[in-house]
Amino acid sequence: MMLLTVNAHKGFSSFKRRFMLQDLRTALLQAAPDIVFLQEVVGAHKGYAQTQPGWPDLSQYEYLADTVWPDYAYGRNAVYPEGHHGNAVLSRYPIISATNHDVSIAGPEPRGLLHCVLQLPSRPLHAVCVHLGLRESHRHQQLRHLCDLVARRIPSGEPLLVAGDFNDWRQRANALLADCGLQEVHTRHFGRPARSFPAFWPILRLDRIYVRDVCHSSPGERASRIWSRLSDHVPLVAEFEP
Repeated sequence: MMLLTVNAHKGFSSFKRRFMLQDLRTALLQAAPDIVFLQEVVGAHKGYAQTQPGWPDLSQYEYLADTVWPDYAYGRNAVYPEGHHGNAVLSRYPIISATNHDVSIAGPEPRGLLHCVLQLPSRPLHAVCVHLGLRESHRHQQLRHLCDLVARRIPSGEPLLVAGDFNDWRQRANALLADCGLQEVHTRHFGRPARSFPAFWPILRLDRIYVRDVCHSSPGERASRIWSRLSDHVPLVAEFEP
């Protein structure tokens, strides 16, 4: 099975130069992952709907799901007069429950952890889509919230995927999440997380894919160059066997 995670940047390229949602959908369809984790995906935006050519009538996550990922879940994080955005999970498998956990710290950065339970043919699979804050003190608290969620809500022995935009440019998350049994896929194979930001010349290692209680996991192929113009992050991919 394949997991792909990407910060959708509200459907815009780096610096919001161009609206790229249609191209992003095409790239996702070509990659054909079984599960997609999205951050900064727009649920609604009245302003863009009126002024941006090509803005979909559906929410962005429904538009991206197309007919390939019949089940999807959305966690609203940021709400403003024009609309809202947050995290989403698209899945080829039924999503039997979805809960968005608010991990915002006081200030202008609403953040959330979207916890979905997918029904695989053999057993449930837990998927937590993550978008953490820009300040290190906030990320530290949010990572503690994530570990608490894993300990309280996800039974030991049930496969777990945790992925998204951790904004962890100091690379502190691996040590903290090891306490709750999570291993980062790229770190385990290459010794460090993958470079993912900025998309046109990735330097910072901001995005992650963590697993627990899966039979096998490995990094997937690096995204093609086309992704460098679709968002400000490049996606990460992992193959796994639950």
